[in-house]
Amino acid sequence: MEFDFSPKVKDLQKRVSDFMDAHIFPAEAEYAREMAENTAAGKRWTHLEVIERLKEKARAQELWNLFLPNDTAELAKKKGGGLTNMEYAPLAELMGRVPWASEVFNCSAPDTGNMETIARYGSDAHREEWLTPLLEGKIRSAFAMTEPAVASSDATNIETRIERQGDEYVINGRKWWISGAGDPRCKVFITMGKSDPEAPKHSQQSMVLVPAGTPGIKILRPLSVMGYDDAPHGHMEMVFENVRVPASSILLGEGRGFEIAQGRLGPGRIHHCMRLIGLAERALELMCRRASSRVAFGKTVASQTVTQERIAEARCRIDMARLLTFKAAWLMDVAGNKVAKTDIAMIKVVAPSMACQVIDWAMQVHGGGGMSDDFPLAYAYANARTLRFADGPDEVHRNAIAKWELGKYAADRTASAEPPVTRF
Repeated sequence: MEFDFSPKVKDLQKRVSDFMDAHIFPAEAEYAREMAENTAAGKRWTHLEVIERLKEKARAQELWNLFLPNDTAELAKKKGGGLTNMEYAPLAELMGRVPWASEVFNCSAPDTGNMETIARYGSDAHREEWLTPLLEGKIRSAFAMTEPAVASSDATNIETRIERQGDEYVINGRKWWISGAGDPRCKVFITMGKSDPEAPKHSQQSMVLVPAGTPGIKILRPLSVMGYDDAPHGHMEMVFENVRVPASSILLGEGRGFEIAQGRLGPGRIHHCMRLIGLAERALELMCRRASSRVAFGKTVASQTVTQERIAEARCRIDMARLLTFKAAWLMDVAGNKVAKTDIAMIKVVAPSMACQVIDWAMQVHGGGGMSDDFPLAYAYANARTLRFADGPDEVHRNAIAKWELGKYAADRTASAEPPVTRF
């Protein structure tokens, strides 16, 4: 595993970093102000002009669609991107320092995963209708998988029905935590449901592309995350009531939904982790600056031993998470997502918990201000905490890791009935 980046990646790192310094960080106050103005005007779910303006700057500097893997870039027949997972990791980390920044580069979830899904599993017609405008940043999308009535961490539980009727599929079901569904620019839902409940367990599900304006789609409410509704992006609860789409809307074919979900969620999981490392780095930076300037009991907070211990521990945890992310990204590149599944699961457990802890320590150093929106830490914590659920909760990933680890020793069970000899 190579620990150094190519000149191409180093150049992109500098360009993204310079863009963050010149445009993203200075725009944080404007972002908050525009959100407040939209809320006061009853337009909370309207896209923000500050984001749209910055998108044009990013496109002009060719910092656009950087997430796009080599194979997907070829399928999309688009310039831009063409990076390996390992090459994209340090760029996503830089974007992750501000939660909304990745959208400026057209590298935000759920669009990135949806673009890869349509590119890999869609038809030429699907790519022309949906992938092209997504890559151009003209529309946004959502991934309708999670449901309120079942434990959706086990995708085979999903109850939404996708039934074939002649030349159409009819969709009925209830979904929630559908990220991006509140954005008025969301034009398509990649929707997962059961097309054949009698088929083998992992062949019951299918995925279809559903235009957002299709009759029968109802957005019920936005869901808040620790008090934040993430407008104008949002996480929505919604229903599909006798929603009809052409049979040609299916991705890959009936019974392939679980397969597609596995292919989509691997890269999505590691992208979240890449950005979380950047978020944790920002928190540590704010923590150090605040600790150095605040005085309590006659000396700076940075002089307190407990603060020094937390800063040191934060530095260690961030670097460990980064290295594990790099390893998973590298393995995805050289061996494929399936081979890298254990490493992806491990970083999905490690990175969100690490970020939550580092941000929590930073909030403590900020005192009461850390709990307010005067600083970005409370919102950062809510985002990081959410990602201990998104794309599979910690417990599911830990169970999978344990099963794979125990599987290494399965052959030893019949080798000997005697317990191993130990020296203690």
